[in-house]
Amino acid sequence: MRHNPLLSHFRLPPLSAISPETPPLTKTTMLPLERRATFSLASIFALRMLGLFLVLPVFALEARKLPGGDDVQLVGLAMGVYGLTQGILQIPFGMASDRFGRKRVMVLGLAIFALGSMVAAWAPTLAWLAVGRAVQGAGAISAAVTALIADQTRDSVRTKAMALVGASISLVFALSLVLSPLLNAQVGLQGLFLITGLLASAGIAVVLWWVPPEPAVHAAPGREGLGRVLRDAALLRLDVGAFILHAVQFAMWMAVPAMLVQAGLDKSAHWQVYLPAVLGSFVVMGATLFPLEKRGYLRAVFLSAIGLIALVQLGLLYNAIHTPTLAMLAVLMLAFFCGFNILEASQPSMASRLAPAHSRGAALGVYNTLQSLGFFAGGAMGGWVLGHYGAGGLFASCAALMVLWLAVAWPMA
Repeated sequence: MRHNPLLSHFRLPPLSAISPETPPLTKTTMLPLERRATFSLASIFALRMLGLFLVLPVFALEARKLPGGDDVQLVGLAMGVYGLTQGILQIPFGMASDRFGRKRVMVLGLAIFALGSMVAAWAPTLAWLAVGRAVQGAGAISAAVTALIADQTRDSVRTKAMALVGASISLVFALSLVLSPLLNAQVGLQGLFLITGLLASAGIAVVLWWVPPEPAVHAAPGREGLGRVLRDAALLRLDVGAFILHAVQFAMWMAVPAMLVQAGLDKSAHWQVYLPAVLGSFVVMGATLFPLEKRGYLRAVFLSAIGLIALVQLGLLYNAIHTPTLAMLAVLMLAFFCGFNILEASQPSMASRLAPAHSRGAALGVYNTLQSLGFFAGGAMGGWVLGHYGAGGLFASCAALMVLWLAVAWPMA
């Protein structure tokens, strides 16, 4: 019988070691090693994303105070170049993790990210700030982290593991909306980048001392593994979805804050809408995604989440045309986060199942590349559409993209 390193890695106890009082493990119960892997890797995502999110709410205003900040296009480039370098390097980092090991690539990527944060903290001009942001993006570890989660978990609990990662990102996003203005008032933009670098350094410590040892997975030759991934129609559907979802997410956030202000909520209090919406979406996801996936309805839940976000965009379009109300916007934000978190949990889980184990890093590298390029396109194209056609045109475009994704995803098995 062929030796399976993944099974031996879990080291299940012999039957004789299980006492009558030990509760039986079910197929959807996480093993201790799976819990350790999930929470440690989720904390790496959270530490890294908290630093990024702390900067975003104040970046555009604070960057203009630097020499060269009067150039609006350069401010936009400095803000968006992170997503561009991130997208370019996701596939190389993912393939490197297949060949050299996930944890080595994660440590290297976090070190590069920390270096970029320090350059941005020191930056005397806007041009140097853009350089720091580009170096930050070069630490493209999302594929390696996601692939290691897939390596360390069984198929039956993988969506739950991915959901916990998504939940950690959503929570730090909501937390950053509260902390960013307070910290910016105390330490400024340079101080926020310094904090970002320190958080990345803490992530390196987590990789070295908390993340479990990785199982041995032998990579396919680089071109063979990548070519197989790029020829897989099911994986390509998920990649298109990653691009559209994050383009829509980034684009809609260019108009939603102004609508909340128009509805009478001061910008310093926007977290009062976002945080309950994020927390409420976790409850809805736990009550729908996991039980229905267990019963074999993952496809229905997945397609319904896409349709739900399309309806949210139509609701935002209605509010953009008419006078927005705070109650309606709060409901729409709850609905958006419900759909978004379901898709954020299920998409990478499905991608990791479809990809061969020896090409998993390459597959998730392509997935995360499209995700990063979606951020970049959402910011660039969203700003252009908003400037030329207003919020109504922006949300109509987002709704059309979601309908397109629904059509692309419909043939999925």
